[in-house]
Amino acid sequence: MRDDASAQERSDVPAGRSPRRAVKIVSQAAVLAVVAAATSAFAVMHKQVTVDVDGRTVQVEGFGRTVGAVLAGAKIKVGDGDLVAPTLNDPVTQGEQIVVRHGRDLDVVVDGKPDKVWTTALTVGEAIDGMGLRDGDVRLSASRSAPLGRDALRVSTQKTIHLVVDGQMIDGVSSAGDVRDALKDVGLVLNEGDQVSVPLDATAVDGLVVLVTRAQTDAQTKTEAVKFDTDEVDDPGLTKGQKVVVTKGKAGVRTTTYQLDSVGGVVTDRTVLSSVVTTEPVTQVVHIGTMEMPDPSSITVAPGSAKAIAKGLAADRGWGDDQFACLVSLWNRESGWRVSAANPSGAYGIPQALPGSKMASVGADWRTNPVTQITWGLGYIKSRYKTPCGAWAHSQSSGWY
Repeated sequence: MRDDASAQERSDVPAGRSPRRAVKIVSQAAVLAVVAAATSAFAVMHKQVTVDVDGRTVQVEGFGRTVGAVLAGAKIKVGDGDLVAPTLNDPVTQGEQIVVRHGRDLDVVVDGKPDKVWTTALTVGEAIDGMGLRDGDVRLSASRSAPLGRDALRVSTQKTIHLVVDGQMIDGVSSAGDVRDALKDVGLVLNEGDQVSVPLDATAVDGLVVLVTRAQTDAQTKTEAVKFDTDEVDDPGLTKGQKVVVTKGKAGVRTTTYQLDSVGGVVTDRTVLSSVVTTEPVTQVVHIGTMEMPDPSSITVAPGSAKAIAKGLAADRGWGDDQFACLVSLWNRESGWRVSAANPSGAYGIPQALPGSKMASVGADWRTNPVTQITWGLGYIKSRYKTPCGAWAHSQSSGWY
């Protein structure tokens, strides 16, 4: 006689399959599910990325969810003060472009004063940009394009020199390193025997007052400095309130000829025969910024995006949130920040280089690499417009940059 419970138990097992066999299949399915999940996690964690380390591009394969984890796995060390774009805590995706700039202390001598500045720059020009100094406002001991070395970088900044001469005050602008060259920049011609209140080889500093005492002479000609005028011009290419000396003023020279009357070899009287400006003064032109900048607080930057990379690289050039806001507006208009943005004119990429192949000067991967495109674009802006806001202002007025 059959046990009904046993019969029922056997009836739940598919024909031709024993209960023990069914349990085994279920166990195998569970194991496969775990393996599949682990494989999926493995695939998600495994990344192939491009890392630009101090200008040298390397391909990295590693595991990790964040930029920091991938760099650590590749044994690329990053310390405090180093530049990393995207940031260490940002999530990293397959094919990510990562920029790493290792910082160091740079010895500089600014207007005769030794100092140290922390920089992640690769060239002299980038280091100067990071110090917030404008082109044309400084004189350097090395070419801007030269790589940073270990020797101290000597920098002479633009300063105002107050020159008291020939009964007048002349406020000149110069980026010379010493008083002698500063006086030349201002246009002062020293005559034999003239004396100055500061040694000519002294370091020129901002606000320096130099008193020139003319030598007494009985000569029939005399030269005097002619003060220059200053014009202020509104400039929509500069941010509101910013002042930039576009043309440095230079004193002219007036030559006066006298008739000398003498008695017994002693001059008793002088009569002016002629007085001519033999060297015309150069008017100093100062541009006053009027441009209202985009609001930096309105800019959102997604981690790992081209904008995030650009923000880091712009900061490395000394451009803060205000300049980055102009850059965002500029490239929003030009390309929408798309790496593959192409124009029938031949312009290509995020900065819309024309032709796009110009960007090959930075890297052979210019068609697909946002780091290469952004690096080229920032260099172009710097060389042509000085700042992103300068490029944005030109784009607003002319429709291109």
